[in-house]
Amino acid sequence: MSDELGNRIRVFRAEYKLSQADLADAIGVSRKTISTIEVGRFVPSTVISLKIARYFDVPLEDVFFLTDGG
Repeated sequence: MSDELGNRIRVFRAEYKLSQADLADAIGVSRKTISTIEVGRFVPSTVISLKIARYFDVPLEDVFFLTDGG
């Protein structure tokens, strides 16, 4: 059993009517970084994760969660 990191970034972006580029600019990363986090190819650093949660003004666990990967 291996946990994986899931996220709701796409959901939050839709609620805020933001593109990946908009969110990336707001937190100081590239659009590609947001894209790869959203699809699960990249696990973000703690700093990036916290910046995303802070941007949406929600607890970290509202954006990121562990899934049963296996």
